[in-house]
Amino acid sequence: MTTAFLDSSATLFGEDKAPFLSARRVAEQLGVTMSELAALTGVARNTLAAQAGGRKAGARKADAALSPVVRILAMAGEMAGGNERAAIWFKHQPIPGWAGKTAYDLVGEGKADKVLAYLEAVRSGVYA
Repeated sequence: MTTAFLDSSATLFGEDKAPFLSARRVAEQLGVTMSELAALTGVARNTLAAQAGGRKAGARKADAALSPVVRILAMAGEMAGGNERAAIWFKHQPIPGWAGKTAYDLVGEGKADKVLAYLEAVRSGVYA
């Protein structure tokens, strides 16, 4: 991953000068509620709220849960030509070989690594 990639992810999904990702910004980008984001990431909504309140224990746990989603969205945005397109792809486009499941479905099942592997393969031209 390049430094520019990490910088753009931090800018898009972070709060001003905060060292952690912003659950609120991720939810906004995906067009979901904080409750839906909590269910997607497997983190309690209260933990996401604690992260928004600046409590470090909640922030670290939320950050770890949000990181794969942010990586997927950033990579998909880079490939799709925009963040809005990435969010639409994430929620609505079935991934080949996964019985009609979307990235949203797979992340909800704890398979974010499979989505990242798929995106890497597409970027490398394997599925193009």
